[in-house]
Amino acid sequence: MRDSQRSGCPINLTLEVLGDRWSLLILRDIMFGGARRFRELLRSEERIASNILADRLKTLVEAGLLTRGGNPTHKQKAIYSLTEMSITLAPVFAQIGAWGSRWLPVTEPLSIRARLMEAGGPPLWERFMTELRQEHLGAGLPPGPTVRDELEAAYRGVLAGAADG
Repeated sequence: MRDSQRSGCPINLTLEVLGDRWSLLILRDIMFGGARRFRELLRSEERIASNILADRLKTLVEAGLLTRGGNPTHKQKAIYSLTEMSITLAPVFAQIGAWGSRWLPVTEPLSIRARLMEAGGPPLWERFMTELRQEHLGAGLPPGPTVRDELEAAYRGVLAGAADG
């Protein structure tokens, strides 16, 4: 966190942590895409530069939104995990996605997840946050399809329908 904030307003303080161009997209890719390694995050559709990604990951770790852990298969590669602070952003992401789907010129494949999150509402968000806690803070994902699996299946279904039609 910065040493000096403009004010103690909660919106201002949130924007000081998350208000740059990339931080929410990095958190999105970890939360919804399951990306946890630097190279996976570089593959984001928005094409973040490696130096910017490294800087934002460092900032997000310092702010307490991510943890950086060692990779047991390769000592020099890190695995990034969500913290409780970032997991609780899931409903915020759902609302941002719903707003964007309603008001902006989104594509069908990239908006299906947002529409499903909106339609599922708080019960789906709670289930998703529970799964994220298990994945990032606990002992792995529960058996069976997860919310992320369901969202990915819907995305792939839209892509397949577009390819057929």
